[in-house]
Amino acid sequence: MRLAALLAGLAIVLGGAPVMAQSAADPGPGAWYGQADRVERADASPVWTGPAADPAQLKGLVTAIRASATHGLNPQDYHLAQLEAVDSLRSDPAIDALATRACLSLAGHLLAGRFDPVRFEPDWTAPRRTRDLRAWLEQAMADGDIAASLDALAPDEPGYAALRNALLRHEAIFEAGGWPSIAEGPEMRPGDRGPRVAQLRARLEASGDLAPLPSPTEADGQASGASDLVTPDPASPDDTSPDPADSGPGDPEFFDAPLQAAVEAFQQASRLEIDGRVGSQTLHELNLSAGHRVSQIRANLERYRWLPADMGRRHIRVNIPDFSLEARHEGVVERRHDAIVGLSYRPTPVFSAEMTYIVVNPWWETPRSIAVRNELPLFRRDPGAVTRLGFQVLDRDGNVVDPAMIDWNTVSASDFPYRLRQAPGPLNALGEVKLIFPNRHNVYLHDTSNRELFAHNRRCYSSGCVRLRDPFELADWVIAETPELTPEGLREIAAGNTETRLPLARPIPVYILYWTTVHDPSTGIRFIADLYQRDDELIAALEATPSSME
Repeated sequence: MRLAALLAGLAIVLGGAPVMAQSAADPGPGAWYGQADRVERADASPVWTGPAADPAQLKGLVTAIRASATHGLNPQDYHLAQLEAVDSLRSDPAIDALATRACLSLAGHLLAGRFDPVRFEPDWTAPRRTRDLRAWLEQAMADGDIAASLDALAPDEPGYAALRNALLRHEAIFEAGGWPSIAEGPEMRPGDRGPRVAQLRARLEASGDLAPLPSPTEADGQASGASDLVTPDPASPDDTSPDPADSGPGDPEFFDAPLQAAVEAFQQASRLEIDGRVGSQTLHELNLSAGHRVSQIRANLERYRWLPADMGRRHIRVNIPDFSLEARHEGVVERRHDAIVGLSYRPTPVFSAEMTYIVVNPWWETPRSIAVRNELPLFRRDPGAVTRLGFQVLDRDGNVVDPAMIDWNTVSASDFPYRLRQAPGPLNALGEVKLIFPNRHNVYLHDTSNRELFAHNRRCYSSGCVRLRDPFELADWVIAETPELTPEGLREIAAGNTETRLPLARPIPVYILYWTTVHDPSTGIRFIADLYQRDDELIAALEATPSSME
């Protein structure tokens, strides 16, 4: 076969080292991963061009390359201009190699991403989607529909489809001029009035987050609207906001109740603190351009392509910047939980592992870094906190030390000589249950004694672990396929206040992810504030011209 001959002469360069195309029987785990930087052609017969070639094949490839834009990829990375200009009836060995290189590169990128995720997430451990692309290309050519075969390589997830649809919408908004920005200035709050309020209103109207004000004629036919206006906070003695009575419906410069509701909805969706005011963080998110939102969607489509094809019949996903957890069963989200994640300087890592057991009434083995950073300063200020909070102090040999005999002001932070453990109880930092998926980061899911933090919309307060609202409800879901464990049994154990380890009958994959654009069943998608500032590097890489395609 001419195609087989051509493929036999291709060398895939992975990480700078040429690797010959693998046989169909042994493709190798990474031989066809999307990092094929260069495909070189040896002597081979043409398959895309010439009188004997089917012109529909090259036409289908060009169609698929154009459509790669809907996946957030750049069609020019796959030699679109050159291939569009080809006369497919004229034999051209160089074009055959070029077309094959473009097809295999696009196939690899749709299958497993344009980049190796470890480049951007060094702790990434989820298996990559792999496939013998030699066999795939032969079958695609035989089927006669290259475009459909390529499109079928992309993730088959509702969230991926939602982001593709959102990409089209936001590209149209961008091409139409985007939305207006808001001038820098002091915080805006309900009851304020001025040109920046009008800019805020125009920004939210342009993105569809706020209904336009009624026309003057419509406003005249309405009530005075006093009930729709927001009275400035009387608790602020120096408040200079105008009297709401001075403005009515149709005043674009007045910060009224509908505008406040739109700001709060924007803050809720973006995972900012919800206060209805436009401070620095909210202003920053509002002033991200339509072009940036397009790039953000493209970056998150790439993150979707990093996911394994089979994430597990039952699995858990945590999205760090969304402060959320989903428990999924056969593609259906069966549980959602609010989460607390790591601070920006103690970030929760992006990785995956398998949950194998849970612990009810856990002791908290305090990590040394946290003991030195948090507990030692507390004990210096308040030595009685050691006993009051239920901490046990052990020396380097594992012997229990009476905390009353320790002068904490003389204890060295750089050479901290103790190990701290916190006993089960209402003050335990881990709460009543932790769910363990062993990993080198010592990160796990757990309850918390600081449940009041869930009142916040922006929840980055931990030292890396993931705290959950209603963790026992998640534990009930986790143990559903472990016959000897029941929800009633878990609560009976919890009432005993004794640490108890409970193994699971089947491991449950857990994926700690970082997505800043997510599928939302009610609105299509949501843009989320980039908590750890991870987007810009990935966006820059996606928008750069790859050296292999220059």
